[in-house]
Amino acid sequence: MGIRARAGGGPVLSLDTLVRLGHGPRTSQAPRRLSVPEGMTAPMGCDAVVVPARFGPRLMPRLPRVGCVYADEAHWWWIVPADSDFALEWPAPAQYAAGAVVPDAPTEPGLIHRPEGTIPYTPPIPLYLALCRLTGTTPTWSRPVSA
Repeated sequence: MGIRARAGGGPVLSLDTLVRLGHGPRTSQAPRRLSVPEGMTAPMGCDAVVVPARFGPRLMPRLPRVGCVYADEAHWWWIVPADSDFALEWPAPAQYAAGAVVPDAPTEPGLIHRPEGTIPYTPPIPLYLALCRLTGTTPTWSRPVSA
């Protein structure tokens, strides 16, 4: 099966060719991920919540426990257990990074906070509530339900 590139003639493109073209250019660079510090384990997997840097210092004192936090000039990344976005809409401008992937960063952000012990996580519900409070967002479970 083929598809003509233009009406009235031209090369025939196979479905395989069209699929390859649709995926865009390939890059050999693997996605950059935040790494858990040596001596720590992530038994529940690892995701990250990314916030603009201006929120970072305001979030720290609002949390009962702060896990690993990474930062650069523009963002702070909070390590949370994998799937901490399940049934949650993280309030803008926060972003959820599955796999703790750091997109479009020229270098890996630096570790600015390491908790005591071997677990790197910031508890996601207190982080979510603190972000909701800072951004003036109503938590998902408190919003009216429409039929």
